[in-house]
Amino acid sequence: MLQERLEGKWIDCFAAVFERCKLAPGEVAAILSESQSRPINVQLAELALHRLGAQPFHIVVPTPAQSSPVPVRSTGASDVIQNIRPVVGALASTSFVVDCTVEGLLHAPELPEILQGGARVLMISNEHPEALERLAPDDALEGKVKLGMKMLREANTMTIPSAAGSNLAVDLTGAVAGGGWGWVTRPGIMSHWPDGLCLCFPNTGTVNGTLVLDRGDVNLTFKRYLDAPITLRIEDDYVAAIEGDGVDADLMRSYFAAWDDRDAYATSHIGWGMNQGARWDAMTMYDRRDFNGTELRAFAGNVVYSTGANEVAGRQTLGHFDLPIRNCTVQLDDQAVVKDGVLQGELA
Repeated sequence: MLQERLEGKWIDCFAAVFERCKLAPGEVAAILSESQSRPINVQLAELALHRLGAQPFHIVVPTPAQSSPVPVRSTGASDVIQNIRPVVGALASTSFVVDCTVEGLLHAPELPEILQGGARVLMISNEHPEALERLAPDDALEGKVKLGMKMLREANTMTIPSAAGSNLAVDLTGAVAGGGWGWVTRPGIMSHWPDGLCLCFPNTGTVNGTLVLDRGDVNLTFKRYLDAPITLRIEDDYVAAIEGDGVDADLMRSYFAAWDDRDAYATSHIGWGMNQGARWDAMTMYDRRDFNGTELRAFAGNVVYSTGANEVAGRQTLGHFDLPIRNCTVQLDDQAVVKDGVLQGELA
């Protein structure tokens, strides 16, 4: 197990990322955390902000009582703020917010109001600082992600075939495309570290087809590499069938069903990884408590398919799967941006 202690190199790393966010000396910065946050990352954020001459303050919210019927290790939509109005107001009126909550505010229902207030929000993923150090943002990533986002926004359809049998089609009409490269400079924008994704939140009733999770693909909610294939049949956004033999398929069927919530089966977001520094095999090197899995969402050329909350489609649920899949092709209209798991053209 890696040790969680303050290291000078990690303060340096946090400070360098905050400098990329154009943190100004004297700027007031909020550090949002919860009682179950990783303490070392909260401490590193504070010390790095002090080093740069900012004026940090803490907002610490008790982690909410569990209301779910199953253990929750990944929601995709933090519920920690609980719409507490003074908390929302304080964050919305602060120019720079460091998000150290366990799940992050990326899909939180309060996020639009916070961003509309003019905050720029950097979510620090709940990783051990060793992983954050190794995946510190990279200048080259920004331009490539921006290009991928532009291509996604200009496309009408996304199709995802694979030799394993995937054949998924996404109508991008009304979809909201996004992405990130690990830092944020503009008011009203959120990014997260580590990053390196191009993705979209599809509109209602726009995702149909088959998605095959092959051996070695990842169920990040379970922090588990698959030993046997699983086939998902998706109809009008919803996983209608989960086919496969063995423990992996049984676990997925059991966890989906335990929510007793149809929206837990629905598509949240779909996209592909852009981060050449992120590794598919990294999960083998960490204890589960040290590893949140953001790296596996972002490794170059993967397809990440997620179920659960999708604000574009008007769905909120804590049921959530993040599923990084290798060796797929991603086509935007007739152009392949990923071919057999390898980034193409200017995105490579």
